[in-house]
Amino acid sequence: MNGLLLLIPVALFLGLLGVAAFMWTLNNGQYDDLEGAAQRILLDDDLEMSPEKDGQD
Repeated sequence: MNGLLLLIPVALFLGLLGVAAFMWTLNNGQYDDLEGAAQRILLDDDLEMSPEKDGQD
């Protein structure tokens, strides 16, 4: 029984901490552009940054 007196407040605190973190991500726009991230991964922009393309092989 003494364990529950410690674990219940800890669980409530961690739950509220998770909700607060989720609300923070909502306010900072983490979920605004879901399609943009999916499209950016398909872009082939690493060709511009590749040092092997200079002919120094």
